[in-house]
Amino acid sequence: MTSLALLQLVSPALPVGAFSYSEGLEVLIQDGDLNDAFELQNWIEAELQRGALRLEAAALQPLRALFQVWEGEGLGMPSDLISLDGWLLALRESAEVRAQHVQMGGSLLALMADLGHPLPQALPQRVVLAWPAAWAWAALSLKISEQEMVEGYLYGWVANQLSAAVRLVPLGPTTAQRIQQQLLPMIRDQARVLKDQDPRTLWSGGAGAGLAQLAHAELYSRLFRS
Repeated sequence: MTSLALLQLVSPALPVGAFSYSEGLEVLIQDGDLNDAFELQNWIEAELQRGALRLEAAALQPLRALFQVWEGEGLGMPSDLISLDGWLLALRESAEVRAQHVQMGGSLLALMADLGHPLPQALPQRVVLAWPAAWAWAALSLKISEQEMVEGYLYGWVANQLSAAVRLVPLGPTTAQRIQQQLLPMIRDQARVLKDQDPRTLWSGGAGAGLAQLAHAELYSRLFRS
C-alpha cells in the first residue's frame, strides 16, 4: 500500500521548483525531434531504461544507508556520502541540470527541516547535497519504504517530463495521464531492479539527453530553466 508520505513527496505542490525544468525536453521539441505522444512516450521509456536517471535511482538506497550511519553515530557527515552525491552530480553534463539538482536538493532539505526533519548536523562549508541525496533523506525521515522511495523518484521524474510536454508539444492533460498510467508497470519493474543495484556498476546511454540538455543553454527563446 502506498504511504501517504510518498504522495506528499510526489505531489506537484511540493515547493522545490521542479515545474520550471524540462531537462532538455524543450530542445527536442523545438528541434522537431518529438512531435506527438507516441514519440514522447518512447523518449521517456528510453530514459527509464538507459538514461542517467537509472544511476540516480540505484544510488538512493546507498545514500539512505549512509544517512542512517550519520544519524545513528552522531558523527560528521560520512565522506562516502559526499563522494557519492558529488559523483552523481558529475554524471550530468549540463551546467543547467547540475544547477537544477542543487537547487531542488537544497529546497527539499530546507523543506524537510521546516517540517521537523533537519539533517543530523549542519552541512560542512561548501558541501551541497543534490536532488537524489535530498530525496533519500526525505524518504528515510518520512519512513517511506525502500521500494517506494525508488518508485517515487522515477514516478516524479516522469510526471515532471509530462508536465513540461503538456505546455510544449502541446500535449493534452488526458493524453499525459494516459502515458503516465501506461508507464506505471515499467516504473515499478525498474524500481524493483534498481533498488538493489550498485550505481557505480551501471551504465548510462543517455547521450541524446545530455546533448539536448547542453543545447538548452543556447536556445534563443525558452520557457524552462533546463
